[in-house]
This record gives sequence, structure tokens and C-alpha cells, in this order.
Amino acid sequence: MKEKTALSASVNSWEELYKSLEDLKVMVELASEEGGDAFMADIESSILGLSRRVDASEMELMLSGKLDKNNAIVTIHPGAGGTESQDWAEMLMRMYLRWSERKGCKTEIIDLQPGDEAGIKSVTFDVAGEYSYGFLKSEAGVHRLVRISPFDSNKRRHTSFASVFVYPEVEDDVVVEIDEKDLRIDTYRASSAGGQHVNKTSSAIRITHIPTNIVVQCQDERSQFKNKSKAMKVLRSRLYDLEVKKKEAEMAKVYSEKKDITWGSQIRSYVFMPYQLVKDHRTGHEVGNINSVMDGDIDGFIEAYLLGRRAKGGTEKDDV
Repeated sequence: MKEKTALSASVNSWEELYKSLEDLKVMVELASEEGGDAFMADIESSILGLSRRVDASEMELMLSGKLDKNNAIVTIHPGAGGTESQDWAEMLMRMYLRWSERKGCKTEIIDLQPGDEAGIKSVTFDVAGEYSYGFLKSEAGVHRLVRISPFDSNKRRHTSFASVFVYPEVEDDVVVEIDEKDLRIDTYRASSAGGQHVNKTSSAIRITHIPTNIVVQCQDERSQFKNKSKAMKVLRSRLYDLEVKKKEAEMAKVYSEKKDITWGSQIRSYVFMPYQLVKDHRTGHEVGNINSVMDGDIDGFIEAYLLGRRAKGGTEKDDV
């Protein structure tokens, strides 16, 4: 039902876009027939709104990783530098909370350690919204700040660092589904003790799960039905264990990618002085309006990252 809801929302979104486009065509036709000036403001507004919605939908199409639709868990740690870096970590936290607000996502602070004088020593918060992880995983890395420190009485320029970690929120439950078409069931005569009936009838069961090549068998009972029931129970347990290990491997991959983050490999620089510029070193995307970025306007950086991956031949399905 959860998957059906997500798919229905996607289909409805594209149907609404198509309807908006048709309505816009009708408006343009009316404008051409009746002079047009009275419709121009509405037409321009509709084009702008439709363009933004199409851009948002195209960004979602670039997110096809297994966990991209999940909620995100964000953790921020300041680097060395005391109060200056702790203040920078708090500024980044505010930036992501404002971005979440713009996206209509719900946020919840899970853990926050305030700084000694200002800022924060660390923070972990949850971002609940569709594709939260898919968008925010591009923010994982080291973020560098250059500014005149408000904590320096000599008004010197300081460089500070903070690391951002982004993880997908995963559900605890593991669903094991067994398709009868994936099973090969063989019967044979039991070789264990159990009397004449056990040895003379094919009551023993061997089940092979073809996709995983897992083989289970049971011959303890005289009844073929009971043996099959026991064998299926063992098969479900083994498949459950396999799924749990897959999830653990997926999460291990996510964590291993984050471990590559080092203080010498910042992904983005935020320069307040002597000029104002935010530059992503992975994509080259730059923004001069640093106040807008700090207020959560980071979609341009996220989109540039996703487009860059696609241009290099990588896709989000390569990720977890």
C-alpha cells in the first residue's frame, strides 16, 4: 500500500502538469483571439509556475536509488577551531532546516549539543519528506567558511570547517515474500528411523529456492504435509536472515562513503569576505547571493550535483 500510494502520487503529479499545460494552451489561444494584453500577466505567471513544477519533477526523475525516497537523518560536526567552527556548524544547521521548511518537510531535532560560548558541538536531526535522502545526500562532505570572525576582537579573517553526514532512515521490519514459482519441491523416501510407513512412502521434502539457491529439507515427520510446513519455516528464516544481511550491507556502504570525508577535501566553500561567493568544488556551481544560500536556497547546488552525476554516466541507482 505504501508503494501504491507513492506511485499514485507520481502519476497524479504528471497528470496535473499535463492539465496545467492544456489550460495554458487554451489561455494562449484566447489571448491571440481577443488581443491578448488582458491575459499576459496570467500567462506569464502560469508559465513560470509550470516551469518550476516541471523542474522539480525532472529532479525527482534523477533519483532512482533504493533509498532515495526515504527520510533523511542529518548530522553536523564542527571542525577544529572552537567557537568559530561551532558557530559555523549552527549556521549550516539553520540552512538545512530552512531548506526543509521550503520543501514542506517536517524536521525533528534528535540530539543537540550546544557550544560553550556560541554555536553547537554537534547536532542530529530528522528530515521527513519524500526524496529527503535523495536530495540531501549530495550535501554530505566538508563545508568551508571564510569570513571576518565576529568572535575575534582584532577582526581578522578566519577559515572554519564543519562536516555534514547524511543517512537514509530505514525501517526495522524486513518482509519475506516467497513466490511459489520460485520453488522446486522434491519428495523422496526418508532414511531416518520412523517405522515402515516412513521408509515406504515419499514423505521427506526437499525445497530449493531457485533465485538464491537455498536448499532446505525435512524428513522428521511421517506426514509429507508436516515436513513441507517445517521446511518452509526454515526457508523463511534463512531468507529473512539473507534480507537482514542485505540491509546491513547497504547501510555499511552508506557509512563507508561518509568515512571518506576528510578535512582536506571540502565539497563547498562559503566566502563572506573579501567578496561574497558560494562555490561547489565538485560541480563548479557558484552563487553570489550568500544570504539567500544561508536561508536555505540550495536547490541549485543539489541539481548541479545530480546533473553532474548523470553527465558522467553515473546514476542514482548506483547508490544505495
